[in-house]
Amino acid sequence: MNRMDPGGEAKLKYGTPDFQVVKTGAFVRCAVTGDAIPLDLLKYWSVERQEAYRDAEAVFEREKQVRAGKA
Repeated sequence: MNRMDPGGEAKLKYGTPDFQVVKTGAFVRCAVTGDAIPLDLLKYWSVERQEAYRDAEAVFEREKQVRAGKA
């Protein structure tokens, strides 16, 4: 495995309104579903929790989990 390969999983620092790339990669994982999200399609994340989400439905699911004390 090549450590310089930009095709792996990235590590990001999520901010408002953008994110900062800490480790180069092509995708991040959705905190709810585990799905790979290509960086160019990443639109949903939590600055507070520092996690990414596939879509608005995943954001809503995480909020329900947090409010129920399950996350």
